[in-house]
Amino acid sequence: MPRIAVILPCLNEEAAIGGVIAAYRKALPSAEIHVYDNASDDATARVAAAAGAIVRSEPDPGKGNALTRAFADVDADIYVVADGDGTYDAACAPAMLERLRRETLDMVVGARAHASGAAYRPGHVFGNRVFSAIFRLLFKTTYTDVLSGYRVLSRRFVKSFPSRARGFEIEIEMSAHAALLRLPVAEIETPYAERLQGGASKLKTLRDGARILRRMFRFLRLHRPRFVYGLLGVFCVGVASVLFIPILIEFLRTGLVPRFPTLIVSAALAIVGVGAFFAGAILDAQAQHFAETKRLAYLRLPPPPGLGP
Repeated sequence: MPRIAVILPCLNEEAAIGGVIAAYRKALPSAEIHVYDNASDDATARVAAAAGAIVRSEPDPGKGNALTRAFADVDADIYVVADGDGTYDAACAPAMLERLRRETLDMVVGARAHASGAAYRPGHVFGNRVFSAIFRLLFKTTYTDVLSGYRVLSRRFVKSFPSRARGFEIEIEMSAHAALLRLPVAEIETPYAERLQGGASKLKTLRDGARILRRMFRFLRLHRPRFVYGLLGVFCVGVASVLFIPILIEFLRTGLVPRFPTLIVSAALAIVGVGAFFAGAILDAQAQHFAETKRLAYLRLPPPPGLGP
C-alpha cells in the first residue's frame, strides 16, 4: 500500500478541525493526517492533537507558507491536500486517489460543485471562473477550477514543486507547475459545503484576487518570456509607427520635420520595442533551461504506486 499523507493547513479552525480529521480518518484509514497550525489564536492545535492528527506549527501567516512547510517536512507516496474548515468532502478522497493511481497521474483536482450561495459566495464563483478562463487561455490547459484547494498529488509532483507562494496563490502555482512541465492531471467534481457555524473565511476577495492575478502573470513572464516581451515589443513598435508615419509623410511632402519631439518619442519607442524582442528571445532560452532542470528533478522520482493488474 502507498504511504498516504493528508495535509490540512489551518488558521483558527477550532470549530471544524476535529470533525474534518475524523472524516478523513474514516475515508482513508491508512493515511497519516498532518495539521499545520498557521499561527492560530484559538484551540485549533489542541483539538487537532486530541483528534489524533500530527500537529506542527508554521508561524509565518499564509496558506502558501503552511503548505510549503508541509511539502518539505512530510514524506509520503501520495499527498491529499484540503482545508481544515470542513468545506471539502472527505468521502471523495478515495475516488480521487484511485484515479491518480489508476491513470498514473501527478495531480487530481477536486472541482467544486456547490448547492448554495452560502457555501460559495457569488463574487468568489465569478472570480474563479474569470481566473480559470485566463489560466486556460495563457497556459493552454483545460482546468475548470484552477483555484480549488482540494488536490491529490504524487510524491514526484510535491518534491519537484518549487513553491514561492505565501497565501492563497499557492493553488495557481500548483496548476502552473503542472502546466509548464506538462504533467498528467485530471479533475473530479466534488461537493463544496458551507462552513460550520463559528468558522470564518480567511480569503479576502480583492486582496487575494490581486495576488493571484499578479502571481499568474509573474509565472507567464518567467516561463513564457517570448510571449510577454513579444507583446510588449509589438505594442511599442506599433505606437512608434503610428507616431512616425505622419512625420514621414510630412517630410516627404515638404522636406521639413515640424514635430521633432514626436520623432524622438517614436524613435525611443521603436528602440524599446526592438529591445523587448531581443530580451524575450534571450529570456526564453533561459526559461527553457530552467524548465528542463525542473523536469529532470521531476523524472528522478518514481511515479505514484499503481493499482496493479
